[in-house]
Amino acid sequence: MNDQEYAPVSPISAGLSGRCPRCGEGRLFTNFVDVAPSCEHCGLDLKFADSGDGPAIFVMLFAGFFIVGLALFVEVKYEPPMWVHAMIFLPLTLIVCIGMLRPLKGVLIALQYRNKAEQGRPDR
Repeated sequence: MNDQEYAPVSPISAGLSGRCPRCGEGRLFTNFVDVAPSCEHCGLDLKFADSGDGPAIFVMLFAGFFIVGLALFVEVKYEPPMWVHAMIFLPLTLIVCIGMLRPLKGVLIALQYRNKAEQGRPDR
């Protein structure tokens, strides 16, 4: 089957749910962030899926803004000792970063598929 035989799938919803960017049914990941070799539903070859460092960069930007802002607010408002910061913000940082990694990787892969993004090649 080719791409025209499938209804368009939102790359945001497909990516956030970890589903195939073409059919929206098959799983995009085999493990936590390992991309499946192909979709078990429509057979889309997922070798093109290379999000690189993009998800990690977005996670660092979003989570860093949120966590550092929250830590600064707590410091200014309550002035707790440093061990309280460590007990609150180290686990929160891990939870937020790990929780955001897979959905953002899925969205970037789905957008890569929808926009037919490829590596740059010199014209010959």
